[in-house]
Amino acid sequence: MSDIVGIAGCGRMGAPMLASLRRAGIAARGFDVRDGRGDGGPLADFTDGLTTLISVVRDTAETDALLFDDQALCDVPTLRTIIISSTLSPLYTKALRDRVPDHIALIDAPMSGAQVKAQAGTLSFMLGGNADDLAAQAHLFRAMGEDLHTMGAFGAGMTAKVLNNLLAASHTVMTRMVLDWADAAGIDESKLLALIAASSGQNWLASGFDTIEFARDGYADDNSIGILVKDVAAGLDMAPEGADTAIPDQIKSALRHLKPRA
Repeated sequence: MSDIVGIAGCGRMGAPMLASLRRAGIAARGFDVRDGRGDGGPLADFTDGLTTLISVVRDTAETDALLFDDQALCDVPTLRTIIISSTLSPLYTKALRDRVPDHIALIDAPMSGAQVKAQAGTLSFMLGGNADDLAAQAHLFRAMGEDLHTMGAFGAGMTAKVLNNLLAASHTVMTRMVLDWADAAGIDESKLLALIAASSGQNWLASGFDTIEFARDGYADDNSIGILVKDVAAGLDMAPEGADTAIPDQIKSALRHLKPRA
C-alpha cells in the first residue's frame, strides 16, 4: 500500500508544511476544519487511503475532535501513524497513547521557527517516539525542516517544545517592553535591534523582528500571541509539583496585555 500523508490544520503553519511535502514529491493532502474540506473535497476524500496523519490543529479540544469525536480519524482503517505537531500539554500528549488504537504508531513532533521557516521548509522539529517509528518518518521531517532534535520516548518532544516556548514567550514579552521603553526615551527601533543582535540581549524575537509575522501583533485569541498564551499554559500544566510558577504566570498575563506595535 502506498503511503499517503495528510496534514490536518492547514493554517499559518500547516499550509506551508503541506507545500514542502509536495515539493519533495511526497503524496500529501490537506484538510482544515474551518471549511470542513480538504484540498477542495470533503473529509472522506482526505481520509481515503490515508496512512500517515500530521496534526497541526490549534489545541487539545481540536485534537480530540480530529482524532476521536467530530472527524474521528482514529477510526480510518488504513491509518498507521499519527504525528502530533501542534503544541499541546505534555500530560495530554502522553495520555494519547492509552486512547489511540495500539496498531497506530504515535510520534510527537512539535516544531519551531514560525511561519517564515515553515514557508522555507527549514523548521526545527522536537521529536518523541519509538526509534523505528521515527526512522520510518524521517523523510517527512527532512522535507519540512532543517534541524531535527530527537528528545526521547513519545511525549519527550512535546515536553522539550513547551520548555522552549516558555523561553520564547519571555523573549516576546521583554523585547516588546524594551522597544516600548526605547520609544519613550527617543531611541530608534532599528538601531536598538541592531545593538541587541550584536550584544548580550540577543534573542530569537529581536533578531527576527522584521521577518517574524507576529512580532508587532497585539493579543487576540486567534493569533500567534494568543497561541503563545496557550503554550505558556501548557508549560504550567507540566510544572513539577511545588514549582514556583510566578514568572510564567506573569509572562502569560503580560502577553494578554500586548497591544499592536506600529
